[in-house]
Amino acid sequence: MQRCILLVLMMNLPITVQAVESTCYGTTKNGRLENSKKLPAQGKNYVSYSTLAAMTGRTYVHSKVYEVVVSAYQSLQKDMSTKKYKYAETGFEHGGKFRPHKTHQNGLSVDFMTPVINQQGESDTLPSHVFNKFGYSIEFDKNDQYDGYSIDYEAMAAHIVALQKASVKHGVEIWRVIFDPKLQPKLFKTRYANFIKNNIQFSKKRSWVRHDEHYHVDFKVKCKSL
Repeated sequence: MQRCILLVLMMNLPITVQAVESTCYGTTKNGRLENSKKLPAQGKNYVSYSTLAAMTGRTYVHSKVYEVVVSAYQSLQKDMSTKKYKYAETGFEHGGKFRPHKTHQNGLSVDFMTPVINQQGESDTLPSHVFNKFGYSIEFDKNDQYDGYSIDYEAMAAHIVALQKASVKHGVEIWRVIFDPKLQPKLFKTRYANFIKNNIQFSKKRSWVRHDEHYHVDFKVKCKSL
């Protein structure tokens, strides 16, 4: 009888552990994280930027952020079924300094690779590998082109809207979105313009890196002090 009870407890242990909500400390620039969750390597319409990077522990987030990111991709399967997406750096399992980033320290920061259209006119994702710094060294030209790829502002705007709606659903807020200020006006020419203008706070100043090949999203969750 005791063995049966022990077996039942062991079978339920992973579910119990998985259900524990994360605890964030400090800020995105100086913080840490407990009970984080690793983002899925891929889904029906999205993929991680690097299997190698994921294996080295660079795709962990706060459990609430996990719910928002996955939920947003799921909603895009219905609203933008032909679009493909790729997420990039998030943070370490326990947070802390995350070089070369200045933030990403408490599980509330996520980088998303900019959606693109390929030469065949199809939705695609930017190449990300060790030879282009996992996509971070990509630079679009003045015509929003890079090696046959062009920025898909419609897909990007749809994703940002999906993230905002998923945030509300899961009791989270989007603090800000960092994307090249010179490219932001093109998001406001999409069919999602009014929603984005009224609900999303964009950083108006250019960051220390351009942020054209990716857009950085900071979420707002109540964190404990360090």
